[in-house]
Amino acid sequence: MGTIETTPHTEIHYWAGDPKQPNRENMGNFYSAGKDPIFFCHHSNVDRMWNLWKKVPGGKRKDIEDPDWLNSEFLFWDENKELVRAKVKDTLDTTRLRYGFQDVPIPWLKTKPSPKLTRKEKTRRAAQTNIVLTPISAFPVVLDKVISVEVSRSRKSRGATEKEDEDEVLVIEGIEYEENQFIKFDVLLNDEPDSPGGPDTSEFAGSFVNLPHKHAKKSKTTLVLGITRLLEDLEAEGDDTLVVTLVPRSGGDLVTINSVKIEFVAD
Repeated sequence: MGTIETTPHTEIHYWAGDPKQPNRENMGNFYSAGKDPIFFCHHSNVDRMWNLWKKVPGGKRKDIEDPDWLNSEFLFWDENKELVRAKVKDTLDTTRLRYGFQDVPIPWLKTKPSPKLTRKEKTRRAAQTNIVLTPISAFPVVLDKVISVEVSRSRKSRGATEKEDEDEVLVIEGIEYEENQFIKFDVLLNDEPDSPGGPDTSEFAGSFVNLPHKHAKKSKTTLVLGITRLLEDLEAEGDDTLVVTLVPRSGGDLVTINSVKIEFVAD
């Protein structure tokens, strides 16, 4: 699984799953998710968001071109109860599938969360508290507690053209976990390690979520989060380093993180 699969897609499964059920049925578990009617609305909306993302003004956004992904095959039962094989590349153009998406207002394009504290307040708070950071050399680490690490940036204070050509991304590399476990952790930038926020604050960069699968299998993947716009919101574009905080929400003691770094990728 890649970043698109784990978040934002799987995040909705986590939010819609019932914590009162033994395995967070229905949406919160792989085997039962399709029993919830919201499952179909959710997956349709994932397709709609991908379609919208490609149309956001000012971006060079397009479908993934990796042949391994484009030629991946899946088996489905069609409307005639016949088993058919479909490749990813055959599903990217919705007009070929005889459907489209309604044009509706999307106010969230211009809506941004607010930082918990101003930059000055953060600086003053940091000077007043003794925050213990995990050194990069200590990785790999088990995520059995909140971990904050200072990560270097190779470039800073980039111009508009540079940002358009390359996105600055935070890479949580080598996430090792058991696929039969419910896993969730949040990622925040320049937040207070002793009081980390959530999705309603600018410091929130994203989440990693795994829904339990019945088969017990170890998995290893990487989470990549775009942070270009987030740094603008935090007034941190000129910083030499960033403090990355990983907050375990479920199953953290079953997760190992191999490294945290910042890279630049072409749009």
